[in-house]
Amino acid sequence: MNRSSARSVATDQDEVEIELDGEYYPLRVRKLAQSRSIAVSADTVKGEVRLTMPLHANTAHALRFAQSKSDWLAERFAEALPPVPIVNGTELAFAGESHIVRWSRDFSRKPQKVDGEIQVGGPEDRIEARVINWMKDQARTLYADDLAYYCGRAETDLPALSIGDARRRWGSCSGRKAIRLSWRLVMAPPMVRRSVVAHEVAHLRHMNHSPTFYALLDDIFEGERRDADRWLKQHGPALHLIGAPAR
Repeated sequence: MNRSSARSVATDQDEVEIELDGEYYPLRVRKLAQSRSIAVSADTVKGEVRLTMPLHANTAHALRFAQSKSDWLAERFAEALPPVPIVNGTELAFAGESHIVRWSRDFSRKPQKVDGEIQVGGPEDRIEARVINWMKDQARTLYADDLAYYCGRAETDLPALSIGDARRRWGSCSGRKAIRLSWRLVMAPPMVRRSVVAHEVAHLRHMNHSPTFYALLDDIFEGERRDADRWLKQHGPALHLIGAPAR
């Protein structure tokens, strides 16, 4: 039974929504040169449906394809865990270790990690923003050290570093020799975080996933990358729920 319909919404960008079980979700449509077929996915963190297609694909046909997947999409959203707001008492990880966010007017506005707590002061309604900004600062420092280490091992120049929050990639390396890493990796165990950094550093010399690329990665990374990959596959979705917008 088809339980969906798509409709245009009057916005500046002429957005489209798709109806699933009586709920409307934004439908993000992207035409990509590298796409070879139409694909639909449920972004359960942002609460939206993503539709990608080749440049030559017919948009109306792609929308019908998305509608044909309504049962599957509805199930994905029904199964999804809710976002985890960062408030007083929230449990979250830092470098793979569990910490409790603790707020008090007596604490410094700048979060501090003390005895298994991340202590933060200032206005209580700003806890989440302060903690996320602090974690981004911590991430930048850790990633810079990681990059210096692996670039030394790979015998390559240090790239420009930026901090992001991509949903589908933990890291990326551009042809301009710049590396972008998700701040959320700062919550993962150090070896998991470092495996991603080493992966992107290896791309500075090999912009592919060839045997030569993996040979370099295995040479510069001191851990077992397959274990790190498995950890991210199992626990990565939970990291994206921390401080995610409410659906």
